[in-house]
Amino acid sequence: MEAIAQFLKDNRIFYIATVEGNQPRVRPFGAVCLFNGKLYFGTNNQKLVSKQMKENPKIEISTTTQDGTTWLRLTAEAVAHDCREARQAVLDATPSIKGLYNADDGIFEVFYLQNAEGSICSRGGSVETHKF
Repeated sequence: MEAIAQFLKDNRIFYIATVEGNQPRVRPFGAVCLFNGKLYFGTNNQKLVSKQMKENPKIEISTTTQDGTTWLRLTAEAVAHDCREARQAVLDATPSIKGLYNADDGIFEVFYLQNAEGSICSRGGSVETHKF
């Protein structure tokens, strides 16, 4: 889990795919952190992505290094967690969104990943598999 979290932090923008009906939806994210042994990310509860993850928690996450030589693919379930401390931890780990949200605004929410399985792969053929 630590390797996945670090890869997401190091590469700043990652993409989360959700499902709406039978249509996949993909969006950029950047707010992520480890908190109490879980990998959390944050979003605005007014956005469709929040509704989609609550209706169908199965998601996929992907990102790549800037030079495109290494990438991450992760399948997981997103679990909404109404916890002020977790919201604050994600905000503290992502200073770029502190001007948009605060832990008590009723808009910013966090999800953690469960049943996660994925890989960090490189063009050279190395694969690191992770489950948590």
